[in-house]
Amino acid sequence: MSAVTETAPVAAPGNPVGRSVRDSLVIARRNLIRMGRIPEMLIFGLIQPIMFVVLFTYVFGGSIRVGSSDSTQAYREFLMAGIFAQTVTFATAGAGAGIADDMHKGLIDRFRSLPMARGAVLTGRTLADLVQTALTLLVLAVVAVLVGWRTHENFGKVLAGFALFLLLGYAFSWIGALIGLSVRTPEAATSGGLIWLFPLTFISNAFVDANQMPAFLRHIAEWNPFSATVQACRELFGNLPPGFRTPDAWPMQHPVLASLIWSVLIILVFRTLAVRKYRSATA
Repeated sequence: MSAVTETAPVAAPGNPVGRSVRDSLVIARRNLIRMGRIPEMLIFGLIQPIMFVVLFTYVFGGSIRVGSSDSTQAYREFLMAGIFAQTVTFATAGAGAGIADDMHKGLIDRFRSLPMARGAVLTGRTLADLVQTALTLLVLAVVAVLVGWRTHENFGKVLAGFALFLLLGYAFSWIGALIGLSVRTPEAATSGGLIWLFPLTFISNAFVDANQMPAFLRHIAEWNPFSATVQACRELFGNLPPGFRTPDAWPMQHPVLASLIWSVLIILVFRTLAVRKYRSATA
């Protein structure tokens, strides 16, 4: 007779950093293939931002004043950076729901039984979400051009603006990952991923001039990480309207640097918390 003993999975040999990158890319590929087989995920993700573009441009655009201009074209260009930023941050709910679904089905436990880097599951998921966000931004940019949005800076600055949007979206996907690991169902992850995003995006400079807000809300908006990215991209796109007065708060005076600091800080904090939660939630 022979005894059969169970052993814990042994990590594959090799450089730990290289192995982590390889495992993360494998998981990212798995999630991208899954997204490709469910195209309605991308389609439904586009409907909301397109509706916001149309509603704010044609319904509210003529009633909202920014800077010293009353023209709808000035507001249309002012608006688009806010719509782009809102789109990348609202992807947080989808990231959280996806991870919660994998947890609910026991797929995360299967990954844990494999000889792979511990953080690769979450990193791969957030990278796949980043690719989906980039595709969404591309389609939304085309729609924005069709309704009259234009940029007034060189191509390099425009690309830098979209890079800031993607960095913000990637940072917020780690918040979604933490939420997805902290709830029991995908439905709870979706609700938990959206409930705090509405005040974050609306108490900001995304849709209106923050200078017109009451003092206590204006200070919140000026130090909102979301606002820093919106302000930075308006400057990079050349979309600040005539007569617009930039607030005196440091993030608004140095929006590109503030946006980078906020995004990197969010990634560092929430990636650490999410990986720690991943280890305890599936142990």
